[in-house]
Amino acid sequence: MTPDEFRTYGYAAIDWVAHFLEHTREYPVLPDVEPGSLVDTLPKSGPEQGEDFTQILEDFEREIVPRSTHWNHPRFMGYFANSSPGEGIIAEMLAAALNPNGMLWKSSPAATELEEVTLDWLRQWMGLSDFWFGQILDTASTSTFHAIVAARVRKGAASGPLTLYASKHAHSSIEKGALAAGVARENVRLIDVDDEFRMRVDLLEAAIVEDVAAGKVPFCVIPTVGTTSVASIDPVREVLAVGRRHAMWVHVDCAYGGSTAVDPRYQPLLDGVDEADSLVVNPHKWLFVPMDLSVFYCHNKEWLRDAFSLVPEYLRTAGDDRALNYHEYGLPLGRRFRSLKLWFTMRSFGRVKLAAMIHAQIEAAKGLAATIAAHPDYEVCAPVHFSLVVFRHRAGDDFNQRLLEAVNASGEVLLSPNVLGGQKVIRLAIGNIQTNRGDLAAVWALLQEKAAELK
Repeated sequence: MTPDEFRTYGYAAIDWVAHFLEHTREYPVLPDVEPGSLVDTLPKSGPEQGEDFTQILEDFEREIVPRSTHWNHPRFMGYFANSSPGEGIIAEMLAAALNPNGMLWKSSPAATELEEVTLDWLRQWMGLSDFWFGQILDTASTSTFHAIVAARVRKGAASGPLTLYASKHAHSSIEKGALAAGVARENVRLIDVDDEFRMRVDLLEAAIVEDVAAGKVPFCVIPTVGTTSVASIDPVREVLAVGRRHAMWVHVDCAYGGSTAVDPRYQPLLDGVDEADSLVVNPHKWLFVPMDLSVFYCHNKEWLRDAFSLVPEYLRTAGDDRALNYHEYGLPLGRRFRSLKLWFTMRSFGRVKLAAMIHAQIEAAKGLAATIAAHPDYEVCAPVHFSLVVFRHRAGDDFNQRLLEAVNASGEVLLSPNVLGGQKVIRLAIGNIQTNRGDLAAVWALLQEKAAELK
């Protein structure tokens, strides 16, 4: 592609993106397609000769877009909503143009040092102490895996099976990370919760005592600030005290809830996090940064070096105290220039505006929850600490399942299911940068409309 061709097609692509961002609500959130439809539509083998780029762009719009679930839609409210605003899209394009690999300082000084700077800015915004060492990984699953591996190495030689603890509402990536780190599944203990779905510290202590008596070695405990199921908040400070008594690594999963700390009003929700050994927060969830960007902070970077540093001759460089080689502190060698989109977003919005946007979404969620709770046919099933509303129709599990399917099939919104206390519930997560109260009113009206049709 010549520079002139790049300008032509690049401008065309930017025009499409601008139109898409301006008119996202006109697209169905969930595509009405059957599994395999794209596989059956596209050629069975790749082209022998290059194709016209205009045709490629046309095929993107004709074949790819209609089969996409639009996570960047203001009414995508399933799982945890995310956003890809213009700032991040431009940064992604520029990062792809530079195309560095930030494995060493020498391989990309800008990518390495911008990561240091942006993560220090984020640390300050969250009200954390200055000892934290941060690195950008792809997702919270990978960040949590790093914490578990570091915890295992730091524990050293064990006289029995290593055992890890989290709440029953902790994310499944914790179990997966433990398995990948060599911890047997029966040694991942999921602790029961209280009426607000918080890990019960008394049961945690009892489980640890029981395991020690059975010859097991507790090595890591993971409280969560903003669980995926209900956005509950484990008592981090109390869990931390238990962890310290038993010489355990304490990793805090605040992948979702951590972003709220950019607003000082919500920093008390992270009480105790600053004293943990590690934590994860995902700017791609609720700081309006495009997928993927997870931030993993560790209390002491040397603990990570002990766990991950392996330097063959072809990666050795002359020593310099200020030349950080990120590959020595984590599993990835290849590292994309993810910090650029975080830098663009932080600079373009600023802390005050980001805090105000998060606050507005939390208030909107609480307002919607109050509306749902006031309706005789519905009940809110969990406290609303952040921007997740968990609710159900009182007509029972089968009705809730059919209601969710009908609402999602409309293409106007996407909500996600869960089971809570043995009952099927519906999750509505606010988090897209364009979502407004009009969207919430429309979704609530749609829920009532579909419920009336199903009765």
